[in-house]
Amino acid sequence: MFIWLDNLITLLTENVFKLDVNSAVGSSVHFFFYDTIKIIILLSVMIFAISYLRSYFPPEKTKKHLEKFSGITGNIMASLLGIVTPFCSCSSIPIFIGFVEAGIPLGVTFSFLITSPIVNEAAFAILLGSFGWKVALIYVASGVIIGVIGGLIIGKLKPEKYVEEYVYKIKMGESEPEKLSQKQRLFFAFDNVRDIVKRVWLFLLIGIGIGALIHGYAPQEILAKWAGPDNPFAVIISTVIAVPLYSNALGTIPIAEALIGKGIGIGTALAFMMATTALSLPEAILLKKVIKPKLIGIFFTVVSIGIIITGYFFNIIL
Repeated sequence: MFIWLDNLITLLTENVFKLDVNSAVGSSVHFFFYDTIKIIILLSVMIFAISYLRSYFPPEKTKKHLEKFSGITGNIMASLLGIVTPFCSCSSIPIFIGFVEAGIPLGVTFSFLITSPIVNEAAFAILLGSFGWKVALIYVASGVIIGVIGGLIIGKLKPEKYVEEYVYKIKMGESEPEKLSQKQRLFFAFDNVRDIVKRVWLFLLIGIGIGALIHGYAPQEILAKWAGPDNPFAVIISTVIAVPLYSNALGTIPIAEALIGKGIGIGTALAFMMATTALSLPEAILLKKVIKPKLIGIFFTVVSIGIIITGYFFNIIL
């Protein structure tokens, strides 16, 4: 997809920096500049496209759509809506309260809460550029499946008793979604590109920098031995390590790309990325304001198991 860019950065590395791209330092420099430009291009295009689509699905409209469905259909619709309405952990409380007030079952609500942060348009863009359509699409499908199954399991556990009492008493009221013109939707998409790139560029550069060092200097044999596809515990370890971390997925993907290049299983690397995206300590702290610790524990456990299974699945098929 980016052969022209690869050739351009090779010329830059060899003719401007006077480095051999096959050397450790030359390989690292090539990785850094190539990945930085590639990711910025993909990020901008994908964020614009998804943001434009998202302008048709404000939270109020999402809630109204979900009110129409029940049972497993509700879980499926919630996860599918989670693809086009990704949110950060700071949005979890108002969305959770709004869904509860609308009478949407908690299992369906959790399907949305699980898929929405996992299937991140920026992460999809980077995965697409780094690993191709197959991995990117499996990543999206995995996020939906984890959301549907996770929501169904949580719903079967009758979690209503673990929701704080005051949540059921809140009346947020109905607000009519603002109708946007095509020009406003385009401006909304442009603003989102600018806002997201502005917020994540430092994470990206740090992640790409670490990935470049791994790409050029990390001992391939040792990494492959301890975290390669032949280690049966690699996916579990990477997920357990990732759960308590607070990390931006955009910063972890370049690291995952470099690790995969060194022989680490793709499922192991992606499990780490998905866990840092879907589960974090700040998210648990925020959710504690509306649900009790036991339900947070159930939520984290169910999603972690889903990510681990997905990681092993990636390692088997790819």
